[in-house]
Amino acid sequence: MRSEGPLDDTAFYRLVACAAPPDQPCAKPFIRWGKSVVTVGLVTRDPAYLGGKLKRAEASVERAIQRLNATGMAVQLNASDDTPDIAIHLLDTPRGAQMQGTGTPLDGLTLANALTRLTVRAGTIERAHIAFSNTMTRRQYESVMLEEIMQALGLITDIENPYYRSRSILSQNADNRLKRLGEQDIMALRRHYPPA
Repeated sequence: MRSEGPLDDTAFYRLVACAAPPDQPCAKPFIRWGKSVVTVGLVTRDPAYLGGKLKRAEASVERAIQRLNATGMAVQLNASDDTPDIAIHLLDTPRGAQMQGTGTPLDGLTLANALTRLTVRAGTIERAHIAFSNTMTRRQYESVMLEEIMQALGLITDIENPYYRSRSILSQNADNRLKRLGEQDIMALRRHYPPA
């Protein structure tokens, strides 16, 4: 979603949560997990990822969970590779190719560096699938993993705004050197899942 310059907290939150341009109505519904504990794990590890790529991806999941849990949002993320709510797929599929054979809602979609697909019913997220392409470099994993898991929490809209390039993990124009949540990212998570 395109915008210009710094946004106030309400405009930022509405942009990432419901695709609302500044001072405009929502373009998408608000969606959230309906439970307080959401599991996250790697379920597909294609052979192309054996070795260093897999280790980097596993470490990136762990760090993303730690950083997201540290926000104080009301949802707790737990690591589990046993039928996780947020299922991560490391696919031997290049960027720009169509995904096939995953047995998930990802099949038939064109893969970017990474892609998040949510199953939603009546505003409640029931499952999330995140796919990673084999064309991503190891140094991109930490940033992209954090972004995609945050989007799997319902803050699904990227920000296209040069101001946020180094200030938000949800920046469409980020160069993947940003590996931490920005102040407004944290605010948006806490607003989406208010602490008790």
